[in-house]
Amino acid sequence: MKKLFTLIAVFGMLTIGASKIAVAQDQPADTAQLEQAADTAQMEEADAATEMEKVEEVATEGQGLHKAIKQKFIEGGAGFMASVLLALILGLALAIERILYLNFATTNTEKLLKKVEEALESGGIEAAKEVCRSTRGPIASIFYQGLDRANEGIEVAEKSVVSYGSVQMGLLEKNLSWISLFIAIAPMLGFMGTVIGMIQAFDAIRIAGDVNASLVAGGIGVALITTASGLIVAVILQIFYNYILSKIDSMVVDMEDSSISLIDLLVKYNLKNK
Repeated sequence: MKKLFTLIAVFGMLTIGASKIAVAQDQPADTAQLEQAADTAQMEEADAATEMEKVEEVATEGQGLHKAIKQKFIEGGAGFMASVLLALILGLALAIERILYLNFATTNTEKLLKKVEEALESGGIEAAKEVCRSTRGPIASIFYQGLDRANEGIEVAEKSVVSYGSVQMGLLEKNLSWISLFIAIAPMLGFMGTVIGMIQAFDAIRIAGDVNASLVAGGIGVALITTASGLIVAVILQIFYNYILSKIDSMVVDMEDSSISLIDLLVKYNLKNK
């Protein structure tokens, strides 16, 4: 019996000792995990602070750029700078209107020709005209005019297509002259502002009675701001203008090719019905 109690006591002491050792071993691990979590939180806070600093720097740069542009606008003279800005706004408005019009007027020529050919075979001229009426764009309008004169002969239909093609080309080139006008006016206004600024600078020198380098340099620098602004506006509008011209040229080539294809379809249709 005594041996049994002794074994139980020894087993209990061993169990308690093992538990203490396990707790002692777990405490450093928990402490290390807590320290690691604290380090991770500090790193995340540091990264967040860095991102906030970057955002603040970008915002500051944006405000600085806006302030610099505003200052140069005032220095260049409100009258001439406002006129250059007006030329930019009007030119861009016309250019954007032309780009939207040309994009909406673009037609899938191959698909339209296929539909017209199928309509001619199935329903005749009237069915083909209905296809053109339901299709948007100058090519469909030219096709409609040619089909409308198809009963009067191929030569009449061809002349109608050519004549109406010239009308559609004029519609495509609408307002281009105004855009080119603003391209020419913008640098002229800038040069005019520069010349007037130079005149004012020399008047200031005459009134002062002495040639002051800072006075001359400041006046010339302010005067050249209008020239730079006018040239920048002209470059921007010229890029849009050339893009519009290239778009119109490609559409005109499509109109000519599709017109020839339409005349071929009409010749084929007339030969079938004879």
